[in-house]
Amino acid sequence: MATGETGFADVAYDLISVQYHSLKAGHDYGQYVRDAENANLDDIARFFRDVMDQDSQRAKRCHEFLGRLQGTEHGGPATQ
Repeated sequence: MATGETGFADVAYDLISVQYHSLKAGHDYGQYVRDAENANLDDIARFFRDVMDQDSQRAKRCHEFLGRLQGTEHGGPATQ
């Protein structure tokens, strides 16, 4: 099991990183949707909603994987 400088297993750290960035992006996309709607560009607003949904699903999958790693050697100190 490789660990980075954080003490977390690389896989756990990677999942946490992807989850964070997916959630952060989803938050930002809300503004993009509003911008497109304000410009009456419904097809672009729909695109941003789709991207937001994809990031939401990505974050959910990370959460599920992190739950599976909890209490294992791959989980790191916060999941044991």
